[in-house]
Formats: sequence, C-alpha cells, structure tokens
Amino acid sequence: MVTIKSLTKTYKEGKKAVDDLSLEIKAGDIYGFIGHNGAGKTTTMKCLAGIIDFDEGEILIDGKSIKDRPIECKSIIAYLPDSPDLYDNMTGMQYLTFVCDIFGISKSEREERIKKYADAFSITSNLGDVISSYSHGMQQKIAIISALVHKPKLLILDEPFVGLDPKAAYLLKEFIKDMCKEGGAVFFSTHMLDAAEKFCNKIAIINNSKLVAEGETEKIVGDSNLETLFLELVDNEKQS
Repeated sequence: MVTIKSLTKTYKEGKKAVDDLSLEIKAGDIYGFIGHNGAGKTTTMKCLAGIIDFDEGEILIDGKSIKDRPIECKSIIAYLPDSPDLYDNMTGMQYLTFVCDIFGISKSEREERIKKYADAFSITSNLGDVISSYSHGMQQKIAIISALVHKPKLLILDEPFVGLDPKAAYLLKEFIKDMCKEGGAVFFSTHMLDAAEKFCNKIAIINNSKLVAEGETEKIVGDSNLETLFLELVDNEKQS
C-alpha cells in the first residue's frame, strides 16, 4: 500500500523536520504514528498526502510515486489535518457535495454514503446549515465524513480524535476498522497512547525528526506499555 524510503525534509531555515525516515504501511494496517509536538509527524503526513514537497527519499502509494503521479495517488487517499480548513460559507451538504464532485462519486452513491455517515454522527438535521454556525465538534464530523465519503484506500489522519465526543470517537474507530477489513489502510498520529496501544496493530515512534521504533504493536511494546516505552525512548534520545 505505502512505502516510505529515506524521507528527508528540511525547511528553509535549515531545520530538518524529517530525517531519513523509512516505513511501510500494508493493506489492513491501522498504523499509529507517535511523537511529541514538533517531532516531525505532521510534516511526514503532509509529504505522504502530497501537500508539501520533500528533499530526499521516495514515497510510493500503490506502487506509484507521489511526486511523479500525484493525481493518481491523491485519488485513492484522504488526508484530515488536525485543524481542517472548511468553506465556512457553504452548508454542510454543499461542502460534502463539492467533495463528491471532485472524486466523481455518482448521485446515488453520494446520497447513500452521506446519509449513512451523517445519520451515524447525528448531524443529518444540520446539513442545511452553514458551516460557520457549526461547533468545533460538528465541523470535525463534517471533515471526517468528507474524508470517508469517497471510500479512500488510504486514510491519513492527524490527531483525529481531538474534539470528538466519546460516541463520535467510537464511531470513527468502527469506520476505520471496517475500512481496513475491506483492504484499506489508516495512518494516523495521536497523543492518546493508551488508545493507540489498544487500537493499532502497528506503531511508529518519531523523535526529533528521526524514527526511533516501528513495527507490530505487540512486539514493540512487549511486556511494557506504549506510554512507558515512549518516555524511555525519548529520554534515551536526549541523553545520547
């Protein structure tokens, strides 16, 4: 599904945001990406989604280069940033219809999918309201629906559970599980380490732009727990 090889991204001021990072995401993976603020998580995700360029390395999505064949890659992925930018002057339905138009979703399919997700997240009655009138949680639900509605093969989520009520967070996890059972994959960052340990079959830990651990969650964590492991790895990096 996804191969990241020796990814390196340096910003203009000379700071390496991501340094020689390599990992592989396979179909069916729920892959957690762990790291402190500024570690390089969001930069990695934006490179993977084709939003920003990178200096060295390669990113392949379904065997296609995100640099050489960006449209083909982006047609099968959805990226949800930690603070989604929505069109405030549109209604929720107008925005979801706009997203469906971009991905060429038929009228019957979009109606079925929008109803499914809007009913699940209990915002069907609000789809006719302008997005600027929505609460933060409602805006996040619209953003999540817009990411799911075209049935992406790869879902890239940056802190997706922040701001969601418990029911909405549960529903998102269930939709993620269903997607991965059907052969999709999810790559998401989170600071909720307990939840990541229980939910993800694989994890990667990044610290100061470098990957310090990655693989199957059970093997990485071992007899410890993810929170303890993360703190130990970060402390060891500081001392080295």
